[in-house]
Amino acid sequence: MTLCNLRPFNSAPLSLSSIKTSFVPRRNLFPILKYYSKIISSQDCQGSGVRSFAMSTEPAPMPKMLYGTAWKEEKTSEYVYKALKAGFRGIDTAAQPLHYKEPLVGAAVRQAIAEGIVKRSDLFLQTKFTPLSGQDLGDLPYDASAPVVEQVHSSIAYSLRNFHCVDSEEPYIDSLVLHSPLGTFEDTMTVWKTLEMYVPHQIRQLGISNASIRYVNWLCTLPEITVRPACVQHRFYAANLWERDLRAYLRQEGIVFQAYWVLSGNPLLYTFPPLQRVAAHAGVELPIALYSLVLGLGGTAVLDGTTKEAHMKEDLEGTQFVEEWASSERGRDIWSECLDQFKVFIGEHE
Repeated sequence: MTLCNLRPFNSAPLSLSSIKTSFVPRRNLFPILKYYSKIISSQDCQGSGVRSFAMSTEPAPMPKMLYGTAWKEEKTSEYVYKALKAGFRGIDTAAQPLHYKEPLVGAAVRQAIAEGIVKRSDLFLQTKFTPLSGQDLGDLPYDASAPVVEQVHSSIAYSLRNFHCVDSEEPYIDSLVLHSPLGTFEDTMTVWKTLEMYVPHQIRQLGISNASIRYVNWLCTLPEITVRPACVQHRFYAANLWERDLRAYLRQEGIVFQAYWVLSGNPLLYTFPPLQRVAAHAGVELPIALYSLVLGLGGTAVLDGTTKEAHMKEDLEGTQFVEEWASSERGRDIWSECLDQFKVFIGEHE
């Protein structure tokens, strides 16, 4: 297989430390296919942990592919607008000016709505409350000296302003993710209980990122918790054993695992024969084959932060094509063998 081009990665950063950008190969050839949105259905992973709320406006389902907006800087609006035109209906951002430009995300959404590309009700908009430890102290969405409860309120108000759309009477957030646990269990629970106050009206569901299985278990089992996490966002790479224990727990609880660093964190997987076999037989690029295998694990969504408009469309169409190929007579056996080998390689629990 001939490989060419280089593709930058995107993830959902929290640490203030600099993270080196790495690259993964792309292949130019790709069949042109009709794209349609594919969501995570209740049969895939919408159990007791993913709450569905009766609203005057139905919340959009969580897409399997979310466009990641970290590190886009002043080009955030341009890239988000292109992603929406390409077919992305899930957008991931954060009220963390250090790494995300949430106001520019909102501007791109409003532009796409004004031009008739999307409706607000079609979109799954996800943002985050980022604790003080993950913020640039010189550029904050809240007062650093305020109590943590007030920081949460201010951060949510900031996000709601950014996501005010002309075709929606009141702004709302489909998913609000706690960017990481705070320094103490008590502070983390205080933040979570504050977030619960906004569900289900201004916030439709809650999630958590960069959290251990212990914290997730607390949020699922403590009697004082009234809104369980609908999703957990985490890195997917070898250094954390691809979060296999956490993902097994989430599948049991019916909670979606949102994977980031899928491409940049797994460069060695491009030499993995089953991945190459999927790419060759399905006729897609290696990154698309990897995305597809991760989605094939079940109960997963993937963050995709490409800045190339062609790649945006290819990734959406490609993962859909692999799913259709995998269920076809010609692809079913090959896909099953490759997925099983992938699961063995990453130590997946049965």
